[in-house]
Amino acid sequence: MAASSARASHSRSAPSTAAANLLSIGQVLSLLQPEFSDVSPSKLRFLEERGLVSPARTPSGYRKFSEGDVERLRLVLAMQRDCYLPLNVIKQYLLDLDAGLNPPMPGAALTGAPSMLGGARRYSRDDLVREARASAGLLNDAVSASLVTASETYGDDALAVLKALVELQKVGIEPRHLRGFRAAADREVGLIESALVPVARRNNVTSRAQVAERAAEISGQLEMVRTSLIRSALAKLTP
Repeated sequence: MAASSARASHSRSAPSTAAANLLSIGQVLSLLQPEFSDVSPSKLRFLEERGLVSPARTPSGYRKFSEGDVERLRLVLAMQRDCYLPLNVIKQYLLDLDAGLNPPMPGAALTGAPSMLGGARRYSRDDLVREARASAGLLNDAVSASLVTASETYGDDALAVLKALVELQKVGIEPRHLRGFRAAADREVGLIESALVPVARRNNVTSRAQVAERAAEISGQLEMVRTSLIRSALAKLTP
């Protein structure tokens, strides 16, 4: 669905596109912000600079976005948020779509990862427990171990974590055994923050967009290192 929308945006500048159907940057933000609360004009300009979207321009230079542009932006933002993919990976995926190819979704091989294509869903506590086939006690333990943040409603990330905890519980691994995961995540965020201090100090709209992009790239690289270490350690368990 999102892939076809991204492909459709390839023809966004076709002469047949009526100007009345094009959207201003403010209208685009109003469509995207309910799902992506941190999206901003500077973020959209940054994505344009990096070649992820190419809105039309009025004679006076104002950006005008088609419906295809909006769907393309929604896909890019979801891939960043849900899989922490760097923009160069996302851009190549979109280029492959535009070329008429059928590339695999980057990050789709991550087992149990929430889908980036189905749109944001919210779950009540009862809905979350039911969807994950978990017990209320397991959710309580997950919250106590800081693996899930207590909330009135929960998103797909919380559902994916709770589903994983259900499976781990079957082999005797309980949320209390995973308390160190939160500390490790906090240390990783600290590393990313330290690495981005020089850029963050510039404190302008471009640097803020660069911080978000670089944070996603560094997170993906750290994930690659972590995955490699785990695979190496697992290889020692088998003769």
